[in-house]
Amino acid sequence: MSTRRLLADRRARRYLTGQTLSLIGDSSMWLACGIWVKDLTGSNGAAGLTFLFFALPALLAPLAGLLADRLPRRRLLVATNLGGAVVLLPLLAVRSPGQVGTIYAVMFLYGCLNLVIAPAQSALLVTLLPDDLLASANALLRTIRESLRLLAPLAGAGLYAAFGGVAVALLDMATFIGAAALVLSLRVPDPAPERRARTAGVLRHWAGEATEGFRHLAGHPLLRRVVLATTVLALVLGFAESTGYAVVEHGLHRSSEFLGVLQAAQGLGAVLGGLASAAAVRRFGEIRVAAAAFLCWAAGAALSVTSVLDVVLIGRVSSGVGLTVMAIALLTLLQRSAPDRLQGRVYAGFEVATTVPQTASIGLGAYLIGVLDYRVLLLTEAAVVVAAAALLLLADRVAAPSPVDEPAPGSIAVAGPAVTLGAPSSVAGVADGIGA
Repeated sequence: MSTRRLLADRRARRYLTGQTLSLIGDSSMWLACGIWVKDLTGSNGAAGLTFLFFALPALLAPLAGLLADRLPRRRLLVATNLGGAVVLLPLLAVRSPGQVGTIYAVMFLYGCLNLVIAPAQSALLVTLLPDDLLASANALLRTIRESLRLLAPLAGAGLYAAFGGVAVALLDMATFIGAAALVLSLRVPDPAPERRARTAGVLRHWAGEATEGFRHLAGHPLLRRVVLATTVLALVLGFAESTGYAVVEHGLHRSSEFLGVLQAAQGLGAVLGGLASAAAVRRFGEIRVAAAAFLCWAAGAALSVTSVLDVVLIGRVSSGVGLTVMAIALLTLLQRSAPDRLQGRVYAGFEVATTVPQTASIGLGAYLIGVLDYRVLLLTEAAVVVAAAALLLLADRVAAPSPVDEPAPGSIAVAGPAVTLGAPSSVAGVADGIGA
């Protein structure tokens, strides 16, 4: 019933399609860039560093969250999608190993744009929807994303093998432009930006606003414990960026392009997880569902130590279920636990708290893959993720207080028309944690 209400609204369909269309190109692009670097350098570590540069902008997440709370969110999404097409242009000139730095630079800028899109998308969704549709909307959006991404890694790896990285870059540019056009076509007013009275000193004023999301997370009994558990998970999550190449090369004895098959299996798991997640969240709650998702990811890492293709594929499906379900559950929890004026900054604060250790783990994984057996890294990853799931279950004992959307001291509330899909949006009780 909830999904029908969503899909019955043309604006909702355009919004969901616009935000997921660019992910067709994204899914092809990040995998192709990793393979591209591997082919140019012959190094698994260098290929893994591609994702390190993509994740590095996480340090700027508080500013991205502030943008999502201060600028019209629809127009911000249009601008960032168009910016994505521009950022990819330098890839059209990459031809030799000496230009690997260009790929790294593009991936860094790509990460910056993704950093802005994610909180803006989450915040706009909360404004658009009544609170009883949030879990269903997050699940549907994630399922659509993963459905589109199911074949994209295979297509991206195949397109790269046939025509090279330039062709994949052109595809991604086209999807960015298409996504911008669809979001621009939404005939709804943007949420009015928040106007704040300045405190003494411009730097102090902006620093105070940008860090409000962190203060909310630290002061919220449940979210504080959830951040701790998810941070522990993130400490090893980045190992997967380098171990994936080793699983293909040393475990399965296939070429780098075969990683697209493993990504497709993970995409299948993601679709399955997305289809079941909304009902699971409604029945068991966000915390228990997220903990179960952590365990699915751990199982996927453990199963990847074998050299049996069928077992590795099952592990990848399990990883896909885990990553998608944890993202849906944690995103819904964040949305339900933050007032509207802080949606972007709470999302960004959570991203920093989890992505910074994940980024460090990517770099550590890229180093360790050269000195340790990849199976040691995978088993270590699985053990740490199980510990993180236990911490998350302990957090489930804490009752989550409902958010109260009150203006911050010294702020000036600017009224604007509410944009809804079928029912008025409720701030109290309204809820992309970790991105795939």
